[in-house]
Amino acid sequence: MTLDSPQVMSDADRWQAVLDRDARFDGAFVMAVRTTGIYCRPSCPARHPRRENVHFYACPADAERDGFRPCKRCSPNTQAFEAAVVQQVCAYLETHLDENPRLADLGWAAGLSPQHLQRVFKRALGISPRQYADARRLERLKARLKEGRAVTDALYEVGYSSSSRLYERAPGQLGMTPAVYRRGGQDMDIRYTVEECPLGWLLVAATERGVCAVSLGDTPAYLEGELRADYPAAAITRDEGELGAWVKPLLRHLDGQQPHLELPLDVRATAFQRRVWQALQAIPAGETRTYSQIAASIGSPKAARAVGSACAHNPVSLLIPCHRAVREDGSLGGYRWGLARKAALLERERRENT
Repeated sequence: MTLDSPQVMSDADRWQAVLDRDARFDGAFVMAVRTTGIYCRPSCPARHPRRENVHFYACPADAERDGFRPCKRCSPNTQAFEAAVVQQVCAYLETHLDENPRLADLGWAAGLSPQHLQRVFKRALGISPRQYADARRLERLKARLKEGRAVTDALYEVGYSSSSRLYERAPGQLGMTPAVYRRGGQDMDIRYTVEECPLGWLLVAATERGVCAVSLGDTPAYLEGELRADYPAAAITRDEGELGAWVKPLLRHLDGQQPHLELPLDVRATAFQRRVWQALQAIPAGETRTYSQIAASIGSPKAARAVGSACAHNPVSLLIPCHRAVREDGSLGGYRWGLARKAALLERERRENT
């Protein structure tokens, strides 16, 4: 069974999938063998049991409730099963964003109840199928708007049923209205200032809602250029006055005089990125967490790579301390503003907490 051609499987269909060792059905069901007390994926490479000794279950949890153990050869455990289901659902959503499939339809196609599918999906990715579809739909919208497509055409092409559905989500996800985003921030006022700091130069930019960028770099010109590249049509002006109230806490923080930072933010993010960024803000100064640990903390243990991507897209250094995320072996990994700065930030925090 695939999500593109949903159907209710009979036991005869399931047995044929087992005989064919068809990996496309991994995640659709598991096969339990009464004589061994073990359950397997349909694609398990082990010798086929006799049909009369086989019982089928919708998921590993059901098989384990009846006393069956997972096969050590094909590892049909709950995480593997859930990963296969989520992969199928994500692939289906990618090709059906314009149809807004209901949870009941996804559950039926995946062979799970809507409630079970919701739990499986959230355990794997930390967000619901609807939130995943919203995030992917928004990414496609952004791409079309950057290409210069009309907002009305773009929103219907990517699956929004009406302009009101798009605009009610826009402030939290885009950080501005779709029309303003399409125009590269046109009619948007962004103020910024650049100050020398212990790590080179610090740029702070803000809209009327809050801080939208905190960047570290080697020269003011480089930092200003990146800001203008992000918002090519916005009204960007240098502000040495009002922004001082927000720059001073950041400078004191870099000097070790203000460990905690609380400034209003105006940043664009998907639901998953926001969960990662909140987890980063919860890491105490002087400590680090691996990408896997952060993924587990937000309920998405398989999403370590996605956590790394969310760190790389963090637009406000220091305020969202992505420098506290490290690789599994403890090495620094990447850092948008340079590994030397990441090492310096961590070393300073460790000194201050000893």
